[in-house]
Amino acid sequence: MTSRDGAAPATLAEARRLRADRARQIADVLRRQVLYGDFRSGALPSEADLVREFGASRNAVREALDLLRAEGLIERCPGVGTLAVAEKYPHGLERLLGLAETMREHGEVENEVRTTGLISPSREVSSRLRRPPGEPVVYIERIRRLNGLPLSLDLTYVARDLGEPLLAEDLARNDIFVLLERIAGQPLGTAEVTLEAVNADAHSAATLDAPRGTALLMLERLTHLADGRPVDLEFVRFRGDRIAMSGTLRRFHP
Repeated sequence: MTSRDGAAPATLAEARRLRADRARQIADVLRRQVLYGDFRSGALPSEADLVREFGASRNAVREALDLLRAEGLIERCPGVGTLAVAEKYPHGLERLLGLAETMREHGEVENEVRTTGLISPSREVSSRLRRPPGEPVVYIERIRRLNGLPLSLDLTYVARDLGEPLLAEDLARNDIFVLLERIAGQPLGTAEVTLEAVNADAHSAATLDAPRGTALLMLERLTHLADGRPVDLEFVRFRGDRIAMSGTLRRFHP
């Protein structure tokens, strides 16, 4: 017998696995629509409409909706239907911008400066910034909020000659990138970026008002001036439920 999902499972366990696979496929499509505001009215299509749209069983659709509900993206309201309750802010990876520059269209970014000062960096930090071993660097720790909600915890290391003048600036109201360009007298050029998921430690969780152990989106970024000199090393922990990274990739043709 062939299932509504196009499979002919041999066992009950296999049928459950196939249904779970289909539920994830449906959830992936719906997740993007929820996060990017496709359901402007707040209401998702009915289960019957989703069954027809995806050509899936009602159980697979229900499991997909359960996945999104567990992520806090939707609510299922008896007598009303399924409502979208979350939206992520897009963060492009194609241009080198500070957070306030990136989020200008989505609200006001507030910076809570928690720690600043000169520190003795690890060999790795010195090496990444191409500074002599033992030379102090400036350390800045900030909580970034968007429209009053915690968005990221930023740990920043800056070369001393640019970092010390930076400490005299208004870090609560300005992006570091904008200030660095003014202090250096030249624009920023390129940045090397790494993205990965990390579990929230106790400090990060409390700072970002997130459950301990929840997945955060970690961005590691080494930013260079236009002349190629690395000047800013950042470790930014984003609340993954409030931001989505995106970009356009082009295939290289030799």
